[in-house]
Amino acid sequence: MNTLTRAGLAEAIYSQVGLSRNESAALLEAVLERMAASLEAGQAVKISAFGTFLVRQKGQRVGRNPKTGVEVPILPRKVLSFRPSQVLKARINGQAVPHGDEEA
Repeated sequence: MNTLTRAGLAEAIYSQVGLSRNESAALLEAVLERMAASLEAGQAVKISAFGTFLVRQKGQRVGRNPKTGVEVPILPRKVLSFRPSQVLKARINGQAVPHGDEEA
């Protein structure tokens, strides 16, 4: 199983858009930085026909060390989650892409 990396994305931009390699890498970095800054500010990032990245707040809870069984508090924290769009779900399952509403 291959992994798509930043370098692979930059190379795809270079080959398909026609920007230089440096411009392609800079464009990719700008997009990723904008996404990260929005998520850091607590905003959702929605990419039509792909999905939505969300930051959720999780409250404090009691967890348990699986080796010792000792209870330990798990502090409140923010977690990042991704909700794929119906279009993306259909694509990865080899189904026909739904028409009309492409909301994530």
